[in-house]
Amino acid sequence: MRIVITGGTGLIGSALAANLRSGGHEVIVLSRSPAKATGMPSGVQVERWNARTSEGWAHLVEGTGAIVNLAGENIGAGRWTDDRKRRILDSRLDAGRAVVEAVKQASDKPGVVIQASGIGYYGPRQEAEIDEEETPGQDWLAEVAVQWEATTAPVEAEGVRRAIIRTGVVLSRNEGALPRMLLPFRLFVGGPLGGGKQWFPWIHQEDEVAAIRFLIENSEAHGPFNLCAPNPVTNRQFSHVLGAVMGRPSLMPTPGFVLRMLFGEMATLLLDGQRAVPRRLLDLGFEFRFTTAEAALKDLLQ
Repeated sequence: MRIVITGGTGLIGSALAANLRSGGHEVIVLSRSPAKATGMPSGVQVERWNARTSEGWAHLVEGTGAIVNLAGENIGAGRWTDDRKRRILDSRLDAGRAVVEAVKQASDKPGVVIQASGIGYYGPRQEAEIDEEETPGQDWLAEVAVQWEATTAPVEAEGVRRAIIRTGVVLSRNEGALPRMLLPFRLFVGGPLGGGKQWFPWIHQEDEVAAIRFLIENSEAHGPFNLCAPNPVTNRQFSHVLGAVMGRPSLMPTPGFVLRMLFGEMATLLLDGQRAVPRRLLDLGFEFRFTTAEAALKDLLQ
C-alpha cells in the first residue's frame, strides 16, 4: 500500500513512517525542505510541498491507500503571541485544504484520510471521563482543533473514509514532552505542576503509531478517536510514577502562577487537562501494549 504522510518529519510522523516502511508499505513523506529531512528510515521517499496547496504532489495521491495528515506548527514551541496563534491555526487549515484539493483531483481516490487533532478539542475539564461523544470546549485550543478537524471533511463527499485522531501527550524517549520533564527529576527537584490534580491523557509512542495503523487498515474506522491510554492519571500521579521509575523524589511542585508567568496562555498545556478515554478505539478491538503509566515509563527509561 502507498501511504502519503504530511508532517511526516515530526515525532509521530517519523515513527509512523518507520513502522509502515518496516511493514513493506510504500511511504511518501511531504516536506517543505526535503534536503533537511535527514534521518528518515531507509526507503522512505521525501517529496517537496509548500504546505498550502496540492501543487507538485497531487499525482502521488492517485491510487494511494491512505493519506495521514499530521501537518501543523508545533503548539508547544513558544509563547502564544497573536502572531504565533495565527501561524499555528493557518498551518493546520492550509494543510487540510491542500489534502482536499489533492483528493478532488485524483480519479482513483485514496482509501482513507487520517486527520490529526488533539485532546485539547475538549477544552479544560474536571473529573468526568470524556469519550468521543463529548462536545468541544470553548477555549482557543479547542477552537483550533474544531477548525483543524473540519478542513478535511469535504473528502467524505468524494467517497473517501475519514478518521480523526485526537491525540494526547505522546511519550517518547527522544522527543516531545517526556525529555523536557526529566531534567528536574535528575536534579532531585521534580514534582507535580500546579496543583497536580489536572488529568494527564498520555499515550506511549508505540501505541500511537499502532493505533494509526489500525485505523488505516480497519475499514469500519471512521469519525473521531481519542488516542490516549485507557488509564489516564492526574499530573500528580504521573509525577509520582516518573520519580519512582527514575529513583528520584517527586516532592517539589511548580506553582501554577510561575508557569503562567513563564509561558502565558500556553501554560494551559501544563495546568489543564482532560480525563479522556479511548472508548471507540477499544470498541473496535484495538489492544494497547502499554496501559499504565508505570509500564510505559519503564519501557522508555529503563
